[in-house]
Amino acid sequence: AAQFLDIASWDLECEFNNTDHRTELNGTERLIVRRGQPFTVNLHLRSGAYQPGSSALDLTAETGPQPSDQYGTRASFGLTDQIDTSQWSAAVTSHMDMVSLSICSPPDAPIGRWRLSLGQAGQFEFVLLYNPWCTGDMVYMEGEKELEEYVLAQDGIIFRGNSQYPIPTPWNFGQFEDGILDACLRILDMNPKCLRNPGKDASGRRNPIYVSRVISAMVNCNDDQGVLLGKWTNDYTDGVSPMSWRGSVEILRNWDRTACEPVRYGQCWVFAAVACSVSRALGIPSRVITNYQSAHDSNSNLIIELFVDENGQLMKNSRDMIWNYHCWIENWMTRPDLQTGFDGWQAVDPTPQEKSEGVYCCGPIPLKAIKQGEITYKYDGPFIFAEVNADVHTFWKLKDGRTKKVITTTKVGLKISTKSVGSDEREDITHLYKYPEGSEEERETFTKANHQNKLLQQQDNAGLLINVKVSPEMRKGCDFDVFAVVTNNTGSEKKCRLVFGSRAVSYNGILGGNCGFKDLLNVQLAPGQEKRIALRMNFSNYASHLTEDNLIRLAALLVDYSTQEAYLAVRNIVLVNPEIRVRILGEPKERRKLAAEITLQNPLSVPLLDCCFTVEGSNLTDGKIITERLDSAVEPGQDAKVKIYFTPTRSGLRKLVVDFDSNKLCHVKGYRNVIIGK
Repeated sequence: AAQFLDIASWDLECEFNNTDHRTELNGTERLIVRRGQPFTVNLHLRSGAYQPGSSALDLTAETGPQPSDQYGTRASFGLTDQIDTSQWSAAVTSHMDMVSLSICSPPDAPIGRWRLSLGQAGQFEFVLLYNPWCTGDMVYMEGEKELEEYVLAQDGIIFRGNSQYPIPTPWNFGQFEDGILDACLRILDMNPKCLRNPGKDASGRRNPIYVSRVISAMVNCNDDQGVLLGKWTNDYTDGVSPMSWRGSVEILRNWDRTACEPVRYGQCWVFAAVACSVSRALGIPSRVITNYQSAHDSNSNLIIELFVDENGQLMKNSRDMIWNYHCWIENWMTRPDLQTGFDGWQAVDPTPQEKSEGVYCCGPIPLKAIKQGEITYKYDGPFIFAEVNADVHTFWKLKDGRTKKVITTTKVGLKISTKSVGSDEREDITHLYKYPEGSEEERETFTKANHQNKLLQQQDNAGLLINVKVSPEMRKGCDFDVFAVVTNNTGSEKKCRLVFGSRAVSYNGILGGNCGFKDLLNVQLAPGQEKRIALRMNFSNYASHLTEDNLIRLAALLVDYSTQEAYLAVRNIVLVNPEIRVRILGEPKERRKLAAEITLQNPLSVPLLDCCFTVEGSNLTDGKIITERLDSAVEPGQDAKVKIYFTPTRSGLRKLVVDFDSNKLCHVKGYRNVIIGK
């Protein structure tokens, strides 16, 4: 008869197991393993010895508040000769002075907190995560460099600025920092589906499609006790400006510490970065992407209707918008719920914009479905398809109430960008979302997506052309010129009116104050003639109107008196902040104190007051934020300079992320890659 093992105690071998399962960056105080991969528990027997073939042990694994075999949230199993990696199983691998027990979960087990009981001896707890290294897992990803970047990298780059001038912003994802995994598991526990039916939700956690959708809903707080509250106006006095965050750690910790009070405030890149941190923490490969000239189509007709006033400036009466850029994430997984061919990157957008199934969430939708125009596929195809493909119609509202269609070329979905694998360069992934413009495949996609407007468009060669040209680099604090270039391609002389204006604008398209304006009532153009009209942008004019986005929208409206046709050219420019210089003093080694000297030169013609540097970095600043304030003003042309000290906790390539803030120059970002030796 079977002899049950008489277990006195056991050792979970956390350091060995966590390292083997690539979770050791979470710490080695508790057992954190990945599904579909064996882990080892060493048993110390009170009496007797292990006898192959006759020793027995009953094991039961359970997760969630209502474990059930049917839901896959409970499993009972005994000892077998060998591990079976397709189901819960256990086998003894050696039995000298103690019994080494190898235990494996199936590659589709629900993730989260599990309890495992060893016969009558007692039970232990462990955390189970997705396993992108396991071929049987829905999130399996080939390529060690890709896994290094999309699962293990705790810092990265998010692209902002605009399509002509993408600006890399460093971000500390910090998914393995102290307390972050617990905050991420709490996000799953606080989601309304879990509160309504915890047993079913625990079972749903086997599926990264379900979990990605939960993350997309829970990173914003619009229908639930989610993590972040969004705000897109320029007053953040009762919270923190979205610009000021340097990473996700502080946000997730604040939410967790305040009993799930939403953290104020987020905007799209903050929502996306936090969703990326949560996805990576749980083991789903994830990356933040930026779509420049992103359409926000509020009525799903794939048409963005914009209205401009007499002066060619955007009017506020439209719910449809074009955002200068918009960030979301892509999570990597198979889609067994769809027909074959839609595995791989899935777009997931946690910024609250439109409701999906009654909740503010969006995705996951396969990039391949967007590219092929299969917008009925789950989830939220039409919205993301429009973000990269919508057609833009612009109307001119005259004083007498009439509207006229304007001739203009506004494209959406440009330069879709993400950080390259293993480097800080920008990778252009537009081709993953759309076929080349004008190609036969593009026409097929638009036909499938019922995007008739794009199919009908013929390029009418307009007789008059208008363009906005700018200087190569426009630095904040400088005065510079921008130009409206007007060309007459007709055979007759033209007499026109040109309105050339500039307004501050926020990244999501909301207009601010006027930064410079010209109205020329008599522009005469001979056949074939080109004229350049300059508009001077003075710091003294634009300084007080800029938002923290540093963006100015230039609009040139040309009206042909003879035909009453209106032509519009629009261009957003981004003013470049000064560079933050970081010098590392000393030899970077694990657990050795380092100094960094951080400098920024004041580029403005006015002194900077209340200057403050804030610094953080995963495995560099020990999960803390270092803040250094300057006591005195920094005069024009002078350096703001601080020295900070930190002690790295892990070897490897790390980013030290820096934010500089002051009364006139807000939230300048910088970083330094530091290689920490052993």
